[in-house]
Amino acid sequence: MSVGVSTSAPVSPTSGTSVSMPAFSLVDYVVFVLLLVLSLAIGLYHACRGWGRHTVGELLMANRKMGCLPVALSLLATFQSAVAILGVPSEIYRFGTQYWFLGCCYFLGLLIPAHIFIPVFYRLHLTSAYEYLELRFNKTVRVCGTVTFIFQMVSRMRDKNVASMLTVTGFDLWLSVLALGIVCTIYTALGGLKAVIWTDVFQTVVMFLGQLAVITVGSAKVGGLGHVWAVASQHGRISGFELNPDPFVRHTFWTLAIGGVFMMLSLYGVNQAQVQRYLSSRTEKAAMLSCYAVFPFQQVSLCVGSLIGLVMFTYYQEYPMSIQQAQAAPDQFVLYFVMDILKGLPGLPGLFIACLFSGSLSTISSAFNSLATVTMEDLIRPWFPEFSEARAIMLSRGLAFGYGLLCLGMAYISSQMGPVLQAAISIFGMVGGPLLGLFCLGMFFPCANPPGAIVGLLSGLVMAFWIGIGSIVTSMGSSMPPSSTNGSNFSLPTNLTVATATTLMPLTTVSKPTGLRRFYSLSYLWYSAHNSTTVIVVGLIVSLLTGRMRGRSLNPATIYPVLPKLLALLPLSWQKRLHCRSYGQDHLVDTGVFPEKPRNGVLGDSRDKEPMALDDTAYQGSSSTCILQETSL
Repeated sequence: MSVGVSTSAPVSPTSGTSVSMPAFSLVDYVVFVLLLVLSLAIGLYHACRGWGRHTVGELLMANRKMGCLPVALSLLATFQSAVAILGVPSEIYRFGTQYWFLGCCYFLGLLIPAHIFIPVFYRLHLTSAYEYLELRFNKTVRVCGTVTFIFQMVSRMRDKNVASMLTVTGFDLWLSVLALGIVCTIYTALGGLKAVIWTDVFQTVVMFLGQLAVITVGSAKVGGLGHVWAVASQHGRISGFELNPDPFVRHTFWTLAIGGVFMMLSLYGVNQAQVQRYLSSRTEKAAMLSCYAVFPFQQVSLCVGSLIGLVMFTYYQEYPMSIQQAQAAPDQFVLYFVMDILKGLPGLPGLFIACLFSGSLSTISSAFNSLATVTMEDLIRPWFPEFSEARAIMLSRGLAFGYGLLCLGMAYISSQMGPVLQAAISIFGMVGGPLLGLFCLGMFFPCANPPGAIVGLLSGLVMAFWIGIGSIVTSMGSSMPPSSTNGSNFSLPTNLTVATATTLMPLTTVSKPTGLRRFYSLSYLWYSAHNSTTVIVVGLIVSLLTGRMRGRSLNPATIYPVLPKLLALLPLSWQKRLHCRSYGQDHLVDTGVFPEKPRNGVLGDSRDKEPMALDDTAYQGSSSTCILQETSL
């Protein structure tokens, strides 16, 4: 059942007379350069402030003293990449407002991390999210998770949208890429996480200003937002609820609202770039509030992107695209639109390009910082625990510089590759789902053991690569044009997992695919759900076959008791009828023997753990919270 959904094909711009694109003015270049200079200045300020007295904790975790508002804006900036700024309006312009329903998944996608993942991670006093895997399983699982994350992030360290925007604006490609990479590398390596967070705050403001400028000028030129809505409705671009449950349809309400939750969990629940920001908060409550604060910002961001798409649609109904614009890639539509409506307004085109570069800077700096952190904490310090503080600081900065150089190298390699090789590298970015499944396996199922975790993760990765490779082969073999319901060959506006997965979506032909080709046409928004479920199911089966946790110690602080939390909402009389027992009674173990996160990245005895201030909701081994037998299967 669908209500008011447009079934028309994507807009094919009518070709008109070829028009030369307006060039950037001096003011536009000044605005763009100011973005780079101010971003660099913020980073250098935090680097020079207290120079010589910096610690590894300050460099990697901002001394765990950040407030909830800057953390929330930094979380948003990491999510709001240049892919989103260009992708959302293009999606709305071509297919209508169905994509707007993705906002329905934001609530659960942020509520679950705030109340499940953040409390567990924060109370364990982690620096890297993958330290949890050693506390829950063993060091092998931790290394596997870390290496998987590194592959995921490195494969994404090339922003093809930069090339698209430079093609339209006339910027020199390699000069811009070098400026972007060098500025980002310097302030990330020298200033650490605090510099990254505060530059993210500045860049978020620039992103919103650039988008608002486009909406204001564009809507004024076409007769106001009321006229925009009327034209979009007249041409069927205002979508209703598409309630088709078919997971192979690219966008439906269920795909966006439910499949999107798993996508959000892979981003905001277990991804190191986001977890690191939560853990930099001064208190657990501040970390939870920062997660809540992201919700309204994301809704505003989604609405702003959708409005730009509708304004662009209305504008090109009245002023058809030129031949050059009609032949452009979909991710260039917004850039041509901006250059069309902002010409003659010096500074505003430069502001929008600064907006796009802000999205790239925030995403890339987050990647540098998180990669340096996991490499230091998970792969170096456990093996070299006697590193002095000064040497550890130098090494952390060196890692950030190294990943910055790697990013420039990836950009060059990507520019020399054909589309098939680029898509092959993008497959490595599809591992957010398996990592989500690995953390859920450990956190929600006490019976899961290390062999189950390793085999489950490998199974999820195999499934992700299988779907990715199958999608590439299917799209290469497709000779029919894409349909409006599922096929699209441009990247959609999300971060980390989704931005790379969408480049692998197969083109759907008029005749429905069958067999494996049908399987490969699964909507990209279900990738995280499918792959994470594979990890959990396979992990549980292997754990049961290998004796569960028998003979191994289980740290209660690494488990989130889901059903006991739900049963605690029942009346007391019902709880007594269920004969609920405490977790500590079911697992009579000495919590003093469990390794905790101490200094220098080495797991030690919990008696040496630095004391932390916990609220009344902290996990207690002797709590009276009830637990059912299903947790031990």
